[in-house]
Amino acid sequence: MKARILIVDDEQEFVLALSERLTIRDYDVTTSFSGDDAIEKVSHYSFDVVILDVLMPVRDGIEVLREIKRIKPLTEVIMLTGNATVETAIEGMKLGANDYLMKPCETEELVRKLDSAFKKKTEHEERIWAARAKEIISSPRTALKH
Repeated sequence: MKARILIVDDEQEFVLALSERLTIRDYDVTTSFSGDDAIEKVSHYSFDVVILDVLMPVRDGIEVLREIKRIKPLTEVIMLTGNATVETAIEGMKLGANDYLMKPCETEELVRKLDSAFKKKTEHEERIWAARAKEIISSPRTALKH
């Protein structure tokens, strides 16, 4: 199964180049150039991993991360920035970011982080489905009556 990726950054050239590199590597990539657009897309579509720039106009990456985690808590987020500070990285990780990378980053490093984040999300979903199945099976309503 292809990982569904959303790239969010106000630098359009960067987004388009990264999208092309990830599409070639068989990811299902969607792009967004603003925080508001990203939140709209996350609200209506299912993504496995969001690659999210920290510094954007109107809504910064931390605000967008907070909203993504509120809307779709299992969606993994990798923060990406050219102007990282330790404080921002710590805040992002506290809010649930999976990882934090500096721009420019090597594509192969990003791919490793994407695969790791996708695996983590998939494992969380599998545990939730297993727990729900167990709950349904053990429910008194589904027990066979003799």
